[in-house]
Amino acid sequence: MDHIKNLKIVITAGASGIGAEIAKTLSEAGGQVIICDKDQSSLDAFTQNNPNVIAVKADVSDEEEVLSLFTTVKEHFGEINVLINNAGIAGPSAKLEDTNFKDWQQTMSVNLNGAFLCSRSAIPLLKLSGGGSIINIGSTSSFMGTPLRSSYSASKWGLIGLTKTWAMEYGAANIRVNTICPSSVNGERIERVIEREANYRNTSPEEIKATYLDQTSLKTFIDAEEIVGMIVYLLSPLAKKITGQMLVIDGHTENLSMIEMEEK
Repeated sequence: MDHIKNLKIVITAGASGIGAEIAKTLSEAGGQVIICDKDQSSLDAFTQNNPNVIAVKADVSDEEEVLSLFTTVKEHFGEINVLINNAGIAGPSAKLEDTNFKDWQQTMSVNLNGAFLCSRSAIPLLKLSGGGSIINIGSTSSFMGTPLRSSYSASKWGLIGLTKTWAMEYGAANIRVNTICPSSVNGERIERVIEREANYRNTSPEEIKATYLDQTSLKTFIDAEEIVGMIVYLLSPLAKKITGQMLVIDGHTENLSMIEMEEK
């Protein structure tokens, strides 16, 4: 991974989960990494084991905090090569009529507004380095309907619109924009989603998990390391002409609507 060496990289929600795996791998490969997270204790725990990573407390859904984050980024790096919009929340698990508007707004604020705010601040710093890469973390819900997850699905579909539009707007500046779309990723978040959905549908988490797994040809969830591998590829010279794309890592998912949606 020599091509990662000395790249100046910003990763949102980088203190835990997928973001932590990305930050750890890219830092160990020689990248200069700044992560942000809204949870200070998670940042402290991550930097204790990864002292070369700079950690900044910031909520990506808050415009002022994002502006402050990128002021810090500019002070440390001057310019950047990579922004990874990893921050996201699962949102509520409910049919439309049972979805609280505040939950909808919160999901949009983090998943979509966060990517907008961070990318807007990153563009001038990417231009200073002569171009670079914005990588959004989407989902199979970025291109399929997802029962009980309308807030999440809408936010992830929105990322694709931003990806394709920004790729067109900034291609001339040598800035590439892509979205990685994994299916369910092993970890605490998918377990929480499964638990909420089981409660909503009055069934067992085991049944919901089995249904999720059955939606993929490989009958498996995705590991964070597989997402990291795609990022490493996208940052390599081999991917220099790839922009405006969805890159899907999902064990071949054809349908997210296999769960019977009986009337409650």
